[in-house]
Amino acid sequence: MFERAILHLDVDSFFASVEIRRNIGLRNKPLVVSGNGVQSVVASCSFEARKWGIHSGMPIRMVRRMCPEAIIIQGDMEAYQRESGIIEEIIQGAVPICERAALDAFYADLTGMDKYFGCWRWSEELKQRIFKETHLPLSMGLAINKLVARIGTLEARPNGARLIEKGTERGFLSPLQVRKLPGVGDIISRKLNLMGIRQIGLLAALPPRLLEREFGKPGVQLWKKANAEDYSPVVPHLQQDTLQKEQVLDKEITDLVILRRHLVACLGILSKQLRERKCLCTKLRIKIRYADFNTFSKEKKLTPTCNDSTLEREAFGLLTLLYDRRQGIRLIGVQLAGLVSGSPQLDLFDQGTKNIHLLKTLDHIRSRFGDAALGTVIGD
Repeated sequence: MFERAILHLDVDSFFASVEIRRNIGLRNKPLVVSGNGVQSVVASCSFEARKWGIHSGMPIRMVRRMCPEAIIIQGDMEAYQRESGIIEEIIQGAVPICERAALDAFYADLTGMDKYFGCWRWSEELKQRIFKETHLPLSMGLAINKLVARIGTLEARPNGARLIEKGTERGFLSPLQVRKLPGVGDIISRKLNLMGIRQIGLLAALPPRLLEREFGKPGVQLWKKANAEDYSPVVPHLQQDTLQKEQVLDKEITDLVILRRHLVACLGILSKQLRERKCLCTKLRIKIRYADFNTFSKEKKLTPTCNDSTLEREAFGLLTLLYDRRQGIRLIGVQLAGLVSGSPQLDLFDQGTKNIHLLKTLDHIRSRFGDAALGTVIGD
């Protein structure tokens, strides 16, 4: 019996799967779903496309070189959000606690259900029900915490299921590549490889103080992940009192103007989420991580707001105070906290209705074409 049972569900190649369901002729083809614009990148791709080395985030121009026969279509974010909502409703109707981690990923806390139905049987039936009602393939992982369940899902792809029984978590993680751990990107994995660490088991065996010396405080978190330690709860959507977005940069950035552009992109996504939830935020927090993995943050209390321009102005001020070194930045993040019920009308009553209509238009464009469809021109 599970002491704690966490289920992770993830729709396989979500955007691509929705498009294949729309057009059955795309099945078994190297399908690529792109963002909007000339500089667009891969938002999702079929497993047939992945066999060519194509992956999310890859520039479309590179896709055309690698796989000339790839079928490239522009994504429809409005349709994907609608499908995500349908899946969330199915899960919420079947489990005690559900959290939507992303459009295509969900967690469910099944703790205590062993004594009635059996968590594994319940999870399999839920997976089958979602497929029956949506005709979208999905994979799942069941374990004692969110971390192991998520990795279990990745190992079960495509359209599979993985049960990691209590007490076997470390043995399950041990032979996997360190890149399988959430938050381990190119920089960290390259540094670990130089240290001779390629498998999670080897990483777990290192002294935490060594990892802290090499990576700063994130090194301790890295050690905990390698040892399958994760106590984060499944948080229902309506109970989440913070919104956050982080951007890992492709290269070290020292240009403050470029950093501000990344901030604008993150804030645009979060402010849209605020308005969708009919909330205003009362606290803003900015985080940066340098190339040496040292991480710093600053926060500020705000008059309740969901206005992009207000958030951008305050965020730029915090970034200017925070970034006082010449070393390049590899990650920038934004957190909106202290959420309270409210609407754009309350926030913008003294700025006229034009701003309200503008925000609604921007939100519609982001919903239809994706969060990256809009950019802001920032001068020096």
